[in-house]
Amino acid sequence: MDYNYTLKALREDKNLRQKDIANLLKIDRKTYNHYETKEKIIPIKHLVYLSKYYDVSIDYILNLTDEKQYDSTHDVDKIEAGKRLKEFRKDNKITQVKLASMLNTTFSSIAFNEKGRNLIATPFLYTICKKYNISADYLLGKINSPKYLS
Repeated sequence: MDYNYTLKALREDKNLRQKDIANLLKIDRKTYNHYETKEKIIPIKHLVYLSKYYDVSIDYILNLTDEKQYDSTHDVDKIEAGKRLKEFRKDNKITQVKLASMLNTTFSSIAFNEKGRNLIATPFLYTICKKYNISADYLLGKINSPKYLS
């Protein structure tokens, strides 16, 4: 995942320090620094927050597209995200077990995601989007189109 450069560029474009962003996220500056240096993976909730804060798409932050924002966006919704993950899986004829294996996670984790109990983890989201050229913003329910990235 190559979001670290984008996070840094977005922050610097607003003349902000890492401490400023860390305060917004209610985390330690060192933790935020780890996101920019790829020492830690940014949690999905922080990714969603920064997407809103910078007014850019999650796809843009994750370097899945050069398009900074989409015309119509919604808040991330766990239930809708779960439905879309299930729809993606079924469209690609992938069982929960196979998807769990592909992502190196448990079947129950996928089931919880699909039921809307929790959002998919950032590395899993990124892996799916990269492999299947599908929009992270779409999978999270933020946009209705584009579903697939060009």
